[in-house]
Amino acid sequence: MTPTPRPLAGRRVLLVEDDYFIAIDLKSGFEASGAQVLGPVPSVGEALALIARTAAIDAAVLDINLQDELVYPVADALYARGVPFLFATGYDPVAVPSLHGAVALCQKPLDPQIVARALFG
Repeated sequence: MTPTPRPLAGRRVLLVEDDYFIAIDLKSGFEASGAQVLGPVPSVGEALALIARTAAIDAAVLDINLQDELVYPVADALYARGVPFLFATGYDPVAVPSLHGAVALCQKPLDPQIVARALFG
């Protein structure tokens, strides 16, 4: 019997998502893939506070629209720390500002294996 692949094993992944049901589903999927999930957090302010008080973050998954607030300040904070991240959204790629245009954009629902490949190769 072949063991189930755990592509996020040992990774600390920040999850920024404001929809409770999507957040819980993503958290469960990431944990099943071996990740330690930081969050989920539903707002820009909470995400920035978590980033500020957390020394080690291996990657992040960011919903673009959080309670009618755009997640780009969180993306900027992660970029400044060198933390890889991707956007998880239903938005069209043209909606992403050019500063973050090279960031991977994954459509919901997310597959943890696809997220792992997008973030870590």
